[in-house]
Amino acid sequence: MAVQREVTADWMRQPEVLGTAVGIDASGNTSLLVYVDQDASNAGEVIRSLPRTRRGVNVQVELTDKFRSMAKLAAGTSHTAIQTPPIQLGTSGGWRYDLANGFCCGGTLGSLVSISGVQHILSNYHVFESDIVPGGNSRVAMTGDPVIQPGLIDVSCNAANAQDVALLVKRSSLPASNVDCAIAAVIPGQVRTDGAILEIGTISSQTVAAFINQPVKKSGRTTGLTRSKVSGLNATISVQYDNECAGGVAFTKTFTGQIVIANRGSRFLNSGDSGSLMVEDITTNPRAVGLLFAGSSSTAIANPIGEVLTFLGATMVGN
Repeated sequence: MAVQREVTADWMRQPEVLGTAVGIDASGNTSLLVYVDQDASNAGEVIRSLPRTRRGVNVQVELTDKFRSMAKLAAGTSHTAIQTPPIQLGTSGGWRYDLANGFCCGGTLGSLVSISGVQHILSNYHVFESDIVPGGNSRVAMTGDPVIQPGLIDVSCNAANAQDVALLVKRSSLPASNVDCAIAAVIPGQVRTDGAILEIGTISSQTVAAFINQPVKKSGRTTGLTRSKVSGLNATISVQYDNECAGGVAFTKTFTGQIVIANRGSRFLNSGDSGSLMVEDITTNPRAVGLLFAGSSSTAIANPIGEVLTFLGATMVGN
């Protein structure tokens, strides 16, 4: 990590370098991972410019497409059906008015947290409240706006075919903080009070820190229940955010201290899975590890859950 701190800012001045993390190479040695944009015309030149070692630490290049926030435009079917209340989480959902520029967007209602004794649905900033310009729908996300299940992407962009399950409490985690999170206060009777997640069930009220090769799983709107392993820690990653559904670029955010998860072929995390809670891969009452929010076709990224809960002043709802 000390070597990583020395080089990351300098190397990421090259737009082709998308991030760094601490990981383990094929031989089991600690290494510095460098994520390089595989679509860059000069990717080979950039790779050749990077050292193979730095102060005795192996430097390992991983080619990837650009990291993107994992909300989704309309398409796809998985964990998308409307549920009879009280609903389970790990399901399609989003801001009721997430329709602009000819598209609708949405993500995953990830889990249940408690803030001052009030239950809230936890998801991502870019799923619940990233509409920050009037733009294509003549409005911005505001506290009190309904959050629906399923999301607009799964009801033909017609909110009348979905149900209100919570009310947005705008916390504006981005761009200022180091987490991509958002919450919505549960409408009584609309969400299971035990916080059960589809195909995972109830979780622990305790959390656990990530570690290399840690088995993890998640339940999300697009890919459902999937499993993988933590492949990197302390990642510095650059992610681009839109100002509304299918809108212009609002800002590019560089996150630090993130969790990296193997995501070959987008089988662990894909567009629409944003907001999914990542938990340890055990059968009964798994502990939360991170909040998934971004990725590429080879790598997924999660905020450490402890940092998310500290930002929100929240605790996990579980056993």
